[in-house]
Amino acid sequence: MTKLLTATDITKSYSGVQALRGASFDLVSGEVHALVGENGAGKSTLVKIITGAVDADGGEIKLNGEPITHNSPRLARSRGVAAIYQQPALFPDLTVTENIALGFDRTSPWSRIDWKRRRRRAAELLSRVGAGFDSEALAGSLSMPRQQLVEIARALGADANILIMDEPTASLSQEETQALFEVIRGLRARGAGVVYISHRLEELTAIADRVTVLRDGRSVATRGVSEINERDLISLMVGRELSTVFPKKEVEFGEVVLELRDLGCSGAAVRSVNLSVRAGEIVGLTGLVGAGRTELATTVFGLTPPDSGEILLRGKPVRITSPIDAIAQGLAYLPEDRRRHGVILDMPLSANITLASLDRLSRSGVLDSRKEREIASEYTARLGIKTPAIFAPVSTLSGGNQQKAALSRWLATKPSVLILDEPTQGVDVGAKSEIHALMSELAGRGAAVLMISSDLPEILGMSDRIAVMRGGTIVATVQRRDASQEEILSLAIGRGAREPQSELGDIGA
Repeated sequence: MTKLLTATDITKSYSGVQALRGASFDLVSGEVHALVGENGAGKSTLVKIITGAVDADGGEIKLNGEPITHNSPRLARSRGVAAIYQQPALFPDLTVTENIALGFDRTSPWSRIDWKRRRRRAAELLSRVGAGFDSEALAGSLSMPRQQLVEIARALGADANILIMDEPTASLSQEETQALFEVIRGLRARGAGVVYISHRLEELTAIADRVTVLRDGRSVATRGVSEINERDLISLMVGRELSTVFPKKEVEFGEVVLELRDLGCSGAAVRSVNLSVRAGEIVGLTGLVGAGRTELATTVFGLTPPDSGEILLRGKPVRITSPIDAIAQGLAYLPEDRRRHGVILDMPLSANITLASLDRLSRSGVLDSRKEREIASEYTARLGIKTPAIFAPVSTLSGGNQQKAALSRWLATKPSVLILDEPTQGVDVGAKSEIHALMSELAGRGAAVLMISSDLPEILGMSDRIAVMRGGTIVATVQRRDASQEEILSLAIGRGAREPQSELGDIGA
């Protein structure tokens, strides 16, 4: 087997923060080599160095056996390196053919474009990755899985033999994930090497040949996937034994804090939802993609105000027509897409944490900077946010720390109802455990928590009750002790036998 990539003792620091401390990694032809580690372990920095986006401070990179002294994105591409990220980098208003051609077609400003050849080449490349859609479709009209296939086809068109896939399945369904795996196996069979980065450790046995673990900027182990189990991987990643990823604590429930009665929003396709959450209770809300889970959350929080039914807080009907109303009533909502809606990347961590609490930090329109620093420092320490300073832009933080920053913003408002939409999506097992522990702590202090999640182990591990949505409404509520993954999935797809239950009737049972 040919050694395609070798990274040896790579070091890199940013403003005094050591991102890599001697990391090593290699890739051979015809293999899938997984790269795992907690957020902040150095995975993204190592990828940026391999692709030429940033320069290493020390160490050596070899591509196809040739030492690279001054790497750059153009040089890396010319040596066969292509990176495919969680969010495809396509031009949405160009066709698939045009996007693919950008990867390999080099013409001068005065050259005549051979569109027939471009279309033929695009169709050939799409066929190689198993894509059966029209190459003349606009890239922006394609689903996320199809956009990923376009990226892979473009990489093949540029003769890439080193493909770096960073969290490629984060937004894919199980069926879409399996289809992507088939494409990856085809690439491996043709002799390409794939660097596969994922927080979903259960995927590694299905797709990877080897796995390298990064921790605190160092490569601490490289193993054959058949030689290591998930528990050992977690221990290597976090440097300690995790007693449990789901540290659920049993607490005594208080009064019903949030109650929805026949709640509907025609614009969000939410209809006749009955749901209640008590103080100290974590209610898990699950269902298939498109079931209406996020739409229900945005309706309750006033982003898409309800047009039927009632919202009650501690037994009293309230009118919520905007997020301002919701925050004033003690509601907080952590959205699913943290980079678009959860944090403001270019703003400092301190400003992100206090953004929803400005009324408490201002007098006559003037911000009290001292109070802002105090609150930001308090929540940075409380949630263990890893940052060089509270004034660092959130864009410089790892994904898990960005999620903690987004969560801190809402905790600073002292909410009585906390709605969490996919709170641990895209974060590593260490950060996931910390966020789960924080949820248990908040419930123990009397908060009512509504947790939306597609992760069934998370739903079963952290919920007191589980509400299953289908077609914009809740079709069943299940006690955790009575639930199983099989039953929840059956209810979600409409094959379960359980009938919808009275919300108030089964609380605290």
